[in-house]
Amino acid sequence: MIITQVNVEVFSYPTRRAVDSAGHAHPGEERQAQMGLLRIRTEDGCEGYAFGPPELLRPYVLDNFVRKVLIGREALDREALWQDLAHWQRGSAGQLTDRSLALVEQALWDWMGRRVELPVYKLLGGYREKVLAYGSTMCGDDLPGGLSTPEEYGRFAETLVARGYKGIKLHTWMPPVSFAPNPRMDIRACAAVREAVGPDIALMLDGYHWYNRTDALYIGQELQRLGFAWFEEPMMEESSESYAWLAENLAIPVLGPESLAGKFHSRAGWVANKACDILRAGVAGVGGIGPCMKVVHLAEAFGLDCEIHGNGAPNLAVVGAIKNCSWYERGLLHPFLEYDDVPAYLHSLCDPMDLDGYVHLPQRPGLGEDIDFNYIEGHLLERH
Repeated sequence: MIITQVNVEVFSYPTRRAVDSAGHAHPGEERQAQMGLLRIRTEDGCEGYAFGPPELLRPYVLDNFVRKVLIGREALDREALWQDLAHWQRGSAGQLTDRSLALVEQALWDWMGRRVELPVYKLLGGYREKVLAYGSTMCGDDLPGGLSTPEEYGRFAETLVARGYKGIKLHTWMPPVSFAPNPRMDIRACAAVREAVGPDIALMLDGYHWYNRTDALYIGQELQRLGFAWFEEPMMEESSESYAWLAENLAIPVLGPESLAGKFHSRAGWVANKACDILRAGVAGVGGIGPCMKVVHLAEAFGLDCEIHGNGAPNLAVVGAIKNCSWYERGLLHPFLEYDDVPAYLHSLCDPMDLDGYVHLPQRPGLGEDIDFNYIEGHLLERH
């Protein structure tokens, strides 16, 4: 099937997620945000879709790279198309990002699933029908009753366990919160959560900071004492040597890299350098579903688990297709927000969770997103 059109629709939708001066999400007053819907159409009229920030799908990127590579090509040739797009990155002056590549590749997978009327996780191999979810909190804040104290983290953890979660991952305080970052406050929050939920709930910490080695070692040693399941991203991930040192000096599994650039190549370096005990990849961060699967199988070849970073239909499809992953990351969560509220541009969530803490893989064709095209058309801002 030959690709004939690549289009983007930018639309508005209401959200209560605000962003602080350092870029971290927190609850806020309802406002109108923007989202882009990428459509890839073939000659038979079948379409594949991917949602993403409009900045990643702006006309310059579409005209100078995406359309040049895709139009007139066979939609089934995902790997060839991805490799050709990746080849353009070097000369794009940073304009063609891994995240833009990922959106194009997601839409091609979605097209294939819709074309053959199968969910993408089945096309990828189909390992499981359901997966345990861990609740992933937002960063700490200074909102009374939110996540402003260790005690509030503890109370929220009790709420999450009552909802069905068997695992919880904390993101603690970051600037612009006045006292952040602070290793001892991080540990106070972790201790409060462990006391609140008891020994049988899996707990993790995403350090989410640029701590130095001694701070990271202190936090890791305290997490060991608290029986945490893993320790994630406390230092700059460009230094795999620092993580190799940390992994060697801690008993708790070190997980990473989360946000490091370099697709599967950089993950191979982490494995070779023994910089982690659990590998990390997400569809957006490594350039697509296919590249994410390459990281997963790399980890499997070395006897490592690979935990998938982030929520959403593409990451859930990967989790449904692989063995060496224990969890699906569901979040970001906060006492003042309800994750289960369906976004206005969808008819339903792709990842509803049952009362036992399992997310069931969607059986709809493609990536499983139940898109409300009428809403998007009614709130359209621009089409290009």
